[in-house]
Amino acid sequence: MTVSLLGCLKNMKHFKALLNTTLVFLIFKLCLVCCDITDGNAEHLKREHSLMKPYQGVGSSPTSQWDFSGNTLVTSSYVRLTPDERSKQGSIWNTVPCYLKDWEMHVQFKVHGSGKKNLHGDGIAIWYTKDRLHPGPVFGNQDQFLGLAIFLDTFRNDLHGMDRSFPYISAMVNNGSVSYDHGKDGRSSELGGCSAEIRNREHDTYLAIRYSKGRLTVMVDVEDKNEWKECIDIGGVRLPTGYFFGASAATGDLSDNHDIISMKLYQLMVEHTSEEDNLDWTKIEPSVSLLKSPKDNIDDPTGNFRGTSLTGWKVFLLLLCALLGIVVCAVVGAVVFQKRQERNKRFY
Repeated sequence: MTVSLLGCLKNMKHFKALLNTTLVFLIFKLCLVCCDITDGNAEHLKREHSLMKPYQGVGSSPTSQWDFSGNTLVTSSYVRLTPDERSKQGSIWNTVPCYLKDWEMHVQFKVHGSGKKNLHGDGIAIWYTKDRLHPGPVFGNQDQFLGLAIFLDTFRNDLHGMDRSFPYISAMVNNGSVSYDHGKDGRSSELGGCSAEIRNREHDTYLAIRYSKGRLTVMVDVEDKNEWKECIDIGGVRLPTGYFFGASAATGDLSDNHDIISMKLYQLMVEHTSEEDNLDWTKIEPSVSLLKSPKDNIDDPTGNFRGTSLTGWKVFLLLLCALLGIVVCAVVGAVVFQKRQERNKRFY
């Protein structure tokens, strides 16, 4: 019995060593996942596509890299797209088309006003579109646009959509044929979204939009914890190069101050296949390949697609659970094997 126990313990030591090695590997992979959103390395900052204090190069001159319209007010501390007044709208747009295939945009913004709970509106939109400076009904920009829009919607229009709380952040990719439905808060064309308390915060609020190898990821940092929280993660997104970045906002019967503090674009260093490199990315039509249509979101109150792939955190948890299961089974198997060996010796 003593020999059997020692053999079992010896086997368990081997399993422990294997477990430690595997855990080190998984922790390393977890660190890669946590660092997936760029930390703002200045080496990758593209200044021609970035808007920062004191907002030099903003205006209507031929050398300006940013232009604005509507009720937009540019100060030394912020760009106010709309004041806290009714029926206002404004926008600011990069004048330089972006030809990066993989990029990440960090937006520092502030939404604040005197309106009490549910008595404010309408929100901010961040754009990557073919056209710019086209005022319209979609948060101060044109409808049936070509490209990507991220909506930070602060007012609920659909009184039947009580399954989600506002403010609500959502994404939409449009090929120019779909209209944004304000009455349904854009649910029929929404790719995914999340609720986030972005209004009247005493601290800085941030949004990160990443597009890389056909994957769109949106993260928020609105809790003053200096960490990103995943909001949207969707694969199968196709966006062309040569479009423009911009931001817009609008107020209606209710209002808020909608401020942009900064918009910083980072280039992501990603390898592509020779086939992808030879493709004319300017000719790509904005689209999303999903297992179900965005219109199915009307019946899916979560606003998320079951067809999206697993995120890094989910993969890590699955690997960890699988590892623990294997270790438990191995230890139990070793104990059972030792007992059978002992039982067999008694017959001789």
